[in-house]
Amino acid sequence: MIQGFQWLLVSAVLLVRAGGSPPPSVPLDDVVVESKFRPKECVRAAEPGDFVRYHYLGTLPGGEQFDSSYNRGSTYNVFVGKGRLIAGMDKALIGMCVNERRFIKVPPHLAYGDEGMPDKIPPDATLFFDVLMLDIWNPEDKVKIEVHYKPENCSRVVQVSDFVRYDYNGTLLDGTFFDSSHTRQQTYDTYIGIGWLIPGLDEGLLGMCMGEKRTITMPPFLAYGDRGDGKDIPSQATLVFHVTLVDFHNPKDSVAIEQEFVPDPCLRKTKKGDFVRYHYNGTLMDGTLFDSSYSRNQTYNTYIGEGYVIAGMDEGLLGVCVGEKRTIIIPPHLGYGEEGISESIPGSAVLAFHIHMIDFHNPADEIKIKTYHKPTNCTVLSKKGDYIKYHYNATLMDGTKLDSTHNYGKTYNVVLGSGQVVVGMDMGLTNMCVEEKRTIIIPPHLGYGESGIAGEVPGSAVLIFDVELVELVSGLPEGYMFVWTTSQVSPDLFREIDKDKNKEICLEEFSEYILMQVESGQGKLAPGFPPDKIIENIFSNQDRNGDGNISADEFKLKEEETNHHDEL
Repeated sequence: MIQGFQWLLVSAVLLVRAGGSPPPSVPLDDVVVESKFRPKECVRAAEPGDFVRYHYLGTLPGGEQFDSSYNRGSTYNVFVGKGRLIAGMDKALIGMCVNERRFIKVPPHLAYGDEGMPDKIPPDATLFFDVLMLDIWNPEDKVKIEVHYKPENCSRVVQVSDFVRYDYNGTLLDGTFFDSSHTRQQTYDTYIGIGWLIPGLDEGLLGMCMGEKRTITMPPFLAYGDRGDGKDIPSQATLVFHVTLVDFHNPKDSVAIEQEFVPDPCLRKTKKGDFVRYHYNGTLMDGTLFDSSYSRNQTYNTYIGEGYVIAGMDEGLLGVCVGEKRTIIIPPHLGYGEEGISESIPGSAVLAFHIHMIDFHNPADEIKIKTYHKPTNCTVLSKKGDYIKYHYNATLMDGTKLDSTHNYGKTYNVVLGSGQVVVGMDMGLTNMCVEEKRTIIIPPHLGYGESGIAGEVPGSAVLIFDVELVELVSGLPEGYMFVWTTSQVSPDLFREIDKDKNKEICLEEFSEYILMQVESGQGKLAPGFPPDKIIENIFSNQDRNGDGNISADEFKLKEEETNHHDEL
């Protein structure tokens, strides 16, 4: 039906000109135009040579309808000002805005004259058109870009072959909605400049910054042309895309690092094989938070350079100082790729990790000792078995305070090498003299390990102890819990201890004898342990059959033992 009406209008003009002589001059100002609605913002007005798309209803003076684009379900599309319409319409459409509605009265001499159209329009008929302008473009049009927001910090813009992720609302020029990424709750992801998009978008997205918002308007010959998309976009339609660029990258991109804080001095930097503890906020490039160690109140702990984390993090965590803060920007081919992960990280997303390195160590690390005060007289050094008293301040590598003896107003007292402290502390307190001050750095495998202490020391934490040795009591030789301080030891020791002469020594007799030796200065118990516990332990070792008494056959001194255990 629309093709028939196009023929009707065009053929009428051709018939007028078919006589071989120029058409008579016609007074175009006889056309009556009444604007029934004109939008506040006129996005575009028709000019001679423009291509227009409009709906219309055509009636005769009595109100009888002779044609309507609405009935055919499609707009009327034509160039204006080029003689392809009846003269009255060619004149009346000039200056009309998109979304403007006009009532147009065309006299017969500017319409179909005294001939009319058989079965359609009678001779000398004045025609009335109710017109709604929907679209205007020109063959000379180019892509039009209007920037609404551009970030101040724009270090990089979209170039040909970049992969972009953007949100958009797509409308026709009259505002009719045809598509949106928001309704799908998913960005549109594609390469730029290689023909995967319609030409207008391929051009319109170039030069955009991350986070930029712009409107891209394109004529149909840079969009879907005279065929439309077969669904929501009609033939010869101007398209308007309201775009927000979410992120973009290039397949050749590597990890980008922005250092925000680097401590000075930085005594050590992470390397492949190190075990790191760090906090992070993970965001998409538009700032959307997808994960955070802070929300769990727990650092992320892992080895680096060995594939335990995504490739971009493995690379971005190298060369970091303790206490350093940096942002690691990871392209998707070094992150979670085209698939993404669950709903939190979309496919092909560029990731930004804002990290704070708390501490790190290597499984091959040993304790580190830095002495910052040593007295002039430093001849007696601590060793395994010595009973020592010391003050300490304990912190993590980032300065977090763990504990301090100064809080309690008393020293911490231990026997070196007895397992009363972590292995690294046992090692760090060895070979100290009284009044010496040192810092002891203990890696977790010599500290509290992967588990830490719930609520006190995090798992896999490097520990720092600032220590001052206050007192040292020399211990006994290794393997001894009691020794005589005199060379005069009774040759008949068993009978001397056996007070009731029943040829058996009970615990009471044994304890009484040992304590008497200590009190008289003739014997010494291992320092740092409760005397009764030491005596019970020695007694238990002598009571070989476990009957609660020591017989003469069971009773042996250290040098007489064949099995090595702590003894007399």
